[in-house]
Amino acid sequence: MNFNLSDSKKKLALAGVVCGLVAAALAYFGNPANMAICIACFVRDTAGALGMHQADTVQYARPEIIGIVLGAFAISAATKEYRSTAGSSPMIRFVLGMVIMIGSLVFLGCPLRMVIRMSAGDLNAWVALIGFILGVATGAFALKKGFSLGRAHETQKSSGVVLPAIMVGILLLALCTTLLKSSEAGPGSMHAPIIISLIGGLIFGAFAQKSRMCFAGSIRDVILMKNFDLLTVIAGLFVVMLIYNIATGNFVLGFDTPGIIAHSEHLWNILGMYAVGFAAVLAGGCPLRQLVLAGQGSSDSAVTVLGLFFGAALCHNLGLASSGTALNAETGDVVAGAATPAGKVAVIICIIVCFIIAFTNKRESAK
Repeated sequence: MNFNLSDSKKKLALAGVVCGLVAAALAYFGNPANMAICIACFVRDTAGALGMHQADTVQYARPEIIGIVLGAFAISAATKEYRSTAGSSPMIRFVLGMVIMIGSLVFLGCPLRMVIRMSAGDLNAWVALIGFILGVATGAFALKKGFSLGRAHETQKSSGVVLPAIMVGILLLALCTTLLKSSEAGPGSMHAPIIISLIGGLIFGAFAQKSRMCFAGSIRDVILMKNFDLLTVIAGLFVVMLIYNIATGNFVLGFDTPGIIAHSEHLWNILGMYAVGFAAVLAGGCPLRQLVLAGQGSSDSAVTVLGLFFGAALCHNLGLASSGTALNAETGDVVAGAATPAGKVAVIICIIVCFIIAFTNKRESAK
């Protein structure tokens, strides 16, 4: 069975269109405005559902996250691409997962949500794109200078199914028990029906796996190899979401737009996504790509995903996550969103950590 979507630009564009249709459907059926599907936000919500943080407005076991991992697992097994692998430097990968999450929640979105926000006219996301490109470029420079965390090797088959099994466990807890927390207000209370979210995640995960979709990797390939193929997937998704947002009246061009979970502190949007882009290249993929790789058997990516969960808990337990621009319910005035002082310090620390990791881990010492 061969189902390769990465061998032509037309197939890559098709994969992007399918993923864009999934995102549009999730937005239409109830996911938060201008979010549709966001790996960082949805991991944070799932961490909250598990009681890892106590921010009661962002707690919900997101079926999309579960579906992406299981979709990648199923399609990779069906097409014989599933391989249980593990490499080296697990704690560094864990830390990089934390960095990606902290940077994302200071910006208020992962690279996937950044593109979705761009398609809805959010100029803050276009500003953040500058930081993301610069971060990826810095990571690419480190790669050229010999950065490596070591090669992945085949390992016990059972090792690769641990994260997919955990995702199945979370799904069963969500469906069959009342143990998990669930927001009654705020973004965590806004979601598409479970079955639509799960099917959407499965489709998104399968097409992301077969197309090698990666927001950091697409820019890295342009910088290192002048290869624009992976950008075709991103373009397909962007165009579909742009059409959806215009058709539904969700396209609003501007900075301080209430209700879209964003802020207009440009420096911290740039630096937040700089940290995300930098760390994603060092870790070998953006948050979406980490979920997909973990689904197809990579224990390295599974450790990075655990870092995402831990980072999400830290962000809300320590007040690192930014606030979004909103309307004051009593006065109707616009209240500007902002990065927190603790979040600003955390981003600077994260960038310093990335530089230390990037230039102290060389290929010759990481056999």
